[in-house]
Amino acid sequence: MARRSLEDIMAGEADLDVEKLAATTDEDIRGYKAQDGFADMPSGPARPVLAPVEVRARLGLTQEAFARALQIPVATLRNWEQNRKLPDPAARSLLNAVAREPEAVLRALGSPVAASAKRLSR
Repeated sequence: MARRSLEDIMAGEADLDVEKLAATTDEDIRGYKAQDGFADMPSGPARPVLAPVEVRARLGLTQEAFARALQIPVATLRNWEQNRKLPDPAARSLLNAVAREPEAVLRALGSPVAASAKRLSR
């Protein structure tokens, strides 16, 4: 694996064909999705995704309490919150569910904070 310093990366030019990007059509995108095996994946308006730190803050929980409620290591939550790692698709689904229906999801997980969880705004 080639290693480059941050200075080399910042000094280099972007590897992006702006003209090709601007000329890309919806039909092109559908074709790329089919090539990548995602042809059946529905397209539509993007849904906003709350950052883990926002979900936790809205619940008023510490990192330790939120990690315990989600049954994940606190180090994992810290990595998400500090953008060292992204939550995988299953974790994003869990975070979205907690953001929409915190009391129900936390109760289903058997979390002691479920009773005090308030519904978050969508």
